[in-house]
Formats: sequence, C-alpha cells, structure tokens
Amino acid sequence: MAQPGAADAPAGRPKTLGELKASGYRSRSVKEELRHNLIKKLETDEPKFEGIVGFEETVVPQVENALLSGQDIIFLGERGQAKTRLARTLPTLLDEWLPIVEGCEINDDPLDPICYKCRTVIAECGDDTPIDWLERDRRYGEKLATPDITIADLIGEVDPIKVAEGRYLSDELTIHYGLLPRTHRGIFVINELPDLAERIQVGLLNIMEERDVQIRGYKVRLPLDLFVIASANPEDYTNRGRIITPLKDRFGSQIRTHYPRTVEHEMDIMEQERGIYRDEEYDTIVPSYMREIVAEVTHLARKSPEISQRSGVSVRVSVANYENMLSSALRRAIRLHERQVAPRISDLTAMVQSTGGKIELETVGDRDEEKVIDKLLQKAVLNVFNRHFALHEFDDLLVGFDNGLKIEVGDSLSSLEYVRQAAEVAGFTPAIKKLGGQGNPAQIASSIELVLEGLHLNRKLNKDRTAGRMRYRS
Repeated sequence: MAQPGAADAPAGRPKTLGELKASGYRSRSVKEELRHNLIKKLETDEPKFEGIVGFEETVVPQVENALLSGQDIIFLGERGQAKTRLARTLPTLLDEWLPIVEGCEINDDPLDPICYKCRTVIAECGDDTPIDWLERDRRYGEKLATPDITIADLIGEVDPIKVAEGRYLSDELTIHYGLLPRTHRGIFVINELPDLAERIQVGLLNIMEERDVQIRGYKVRLPLDLFVIASANPEDYTNRGRIITPLKDRFGSQIRTHYPRTVEHEMDIMEQERGIYRDEEYDTIVPSYMREIVAEVTHLARKSPEISQRSGVSVRVSVANYENMLSSALRRAIRLHERQVAPRISDLTAMVQSTGGKIELETVGDRDEEKVIDKLLQKAVLNVFNRHFALHEFDDLLVGFDNGLKIEVGDSLSSLEYVRQAAEVAGFTPAIKKLGGQGNPAQIASSIELVLEGLHLNRKLNKDRTAGRMRYRS
C-alpha cells in the first residue's frame, strides 16, 4: 500500500526498483543534495531564500557556507528574527522528487534501505519492488521543544498492538517511529532547543553522531540521513546547563540572526507579511510615510531603556501594528461612507492594542505600558516628519496660525472636509504635493494630519482634544 498522503508518481518516473536502476538514478545524502542544488543556484544567481529580507549581507552568506560545508546549523536570535522562516525556505534546495520504497514509514532509499521491513521486501520482490515518489515539501519536519517532549515523540516507541500480534520486543518491526526517523532523508528542525530536557538531548545527540536508536532498553542501528537545524534564544543557549555540551559541539555552524537593521527593511517585511483581503469596493492606499512611522516605532522600541531588550521586540510587532492601522482607516471609511481609504495619524492609536502584550517593560519603577507606547508613537511621528520636512517650509502656514487660524481633525471628519480646510489655508499645498497626496482626498487628509502633528511635536503648534477631535492652534 502506498504511503499515506504520498503523491502519485510523476509521469515518466520509474515505478519499480528495476526501472529505477535502469534510469541511472544515483543515491545522494541530504547534505550532498542541498550542497549540489545550492551550487547550481549560485552559478545561475537564482533566488535561494525567498521571503527573507535584510539578511543578504549577514546571515545568508553564513547559511550558504554551512550548506557548502555540510554542517548542521543552530540559529541564535531573539524572538521574531525569522529563524524558523529561514529554516522553512531550505526545502527549496532539495530535489523536487525523491524515490522511496512504497509504504515505508521512514522514506527508505530503494538502493540503500536501512529499515528491516524494506530490506525484507526488497529481498523478496527484487527489481519488482514498488517505488513511490516523495515531494520536497514533505521532506521537512519541525518540532517546538517543550519540557514534556519524550523519546517516543522524537525517536519512537514500542507499539503494544504489534507486540500483541505476536512479535518479540526485540523485533525492529514492533517500533512505532517518531518524528526524526519519519524525516529520514530530509530536513529536521527543533525550535527553542534549550527547552528540551537533557535526557532527550542525549537521544538527539545519538541520532546526530552515533546513528543508533535506543528504545526501551535495546538498540536499533538506524543510520538516519538528516540535516538538522536548531534555534535558540542567545540568553537561554549560553545559560550553563541548559544544553549538554556534546550536543552543542555537534552543530557545525552557529549563526546569529538579527532584527532588520534599517527602517526600509522593516517596511518591506511589514508589507510582505500583513494579511491581505479582497475589499473590491474600497480603494486602500498607504502613504509611504505612514509605513515609515510604523517601522520607526519598532526601531525605537528596540532601543528604549523602558522596554526589556532581553526578550526583544519582534518583527511581528510591526506587522500587527501595520494591520491595525489599516483596519482603523478602513473602519472610518466604512462609517463615513467613503470608498478611498488612507491611514491618518489619528489611526496610530489603534497600535496601542497590537503593541501591548508583545513588549515587556523593564520592572524597575512603576511604568504604564500605554504611556510608554504613546511616547514611542510621538517620537516616531516626529522623526519621520523631520526626515521629510524642514520647519522653514511652513513659515506661511504658521503665519496663518499666528493670525488666529484653527484647524480641527478627527475620526469623524470626512476626507472632503480636510480638502476644504486645506483649500482655505495658504501653506498646505506644497507639503501635500511633496508627500504625493494631491488629487486624492483620503491622502490629502493623511498629509494634513502629518503636517499638523509634526508641527505640534516640534512645538510650533498647540493641540487641544475635545469630544473625539483634535484642534490645532497657535
């Protein structure tokens, strides 16, 4: 019977062991396969790690070196640094299809079987042994390390049903294989390695080095072919006693990941990872400066003394904040019966709920999480405004405020109301044009709020809050 879930053999592929031998197929280890396919992509300059942003000059070259060296890898980095994401791209370097003995639980190589069942089938059927083909995506196994993981989960356990059928305990056929044997000839990832109990780490060590399996007191020689990747938080990884020293020594390359080092990279990741829905009746446009503000908030949080840097500030903070800002803008447009959607500065308040819970405040002193986030928002808006404008560009506008001009903004005001106010005041038009907002009422409203809030944060305007609206005055 074919392996559950296995795809039908691709057209023209051998279906028996004899046909496989006649095709000239040659077995390769997983590490040889990864190395060979990486070399081909390097020669043709093809993309190798799709969806990975900001690691091109730092992490990616180290990963390529490890693959070319045939070394198992451990990624060290704080949460949200794309460690798992990077590991999940590696199956693209495997061959598209892999021949296996049909019905084998551990994807055995028809030319070099390691399990007793497959050796027996091949001995009986010879060249008529049926062959199945495994897609590359099914050659990837992943497990989050937790203290309650057992040897049975990772390696295997004696199946009492098979024993009840009359087999001896020492019979290899009584074993129900765990995740590692079932990922034979593939890539296995163990996330948060320090959380794995030491006795289970010993079992992983045996698989990586000794290639034997010990289950219920007897040994099964099982030379698994695996490429092993682990991930860990640096603080846990270096904590004495959390990882057994021999296991550390088995990982050939230790690669340090990092957060996006530029606001531009953060923005690219936000756009790539955010949830996208088909709202055909609404036209959503996100001004680049609004994306920049969201990314700037995260970068400021990673430097803030009020936020614990030991736990890190994940890229997921940026993505969730970006999504909430857009949702706030859409909700307002729906309520005001507008079809054009563009986030405004007033939508940034929605980021409080998506930032809270994803950051950890330093325990020293009595700090209010919402106040800390609000301070980050203000600083981000100020920084972005000052990157785009010099204060002297608003001399004419500020003269109007000195002469008694007052402007109201708020969630209940339509975009056309902003357009009307801008038309009556000298000094907005150049700024709106510079921000690319001309011709679109929703973008004009967004531009006006950035200008007013930027001037307020630069202490050029005062701001009063009244009944859900904000009034800017001299």
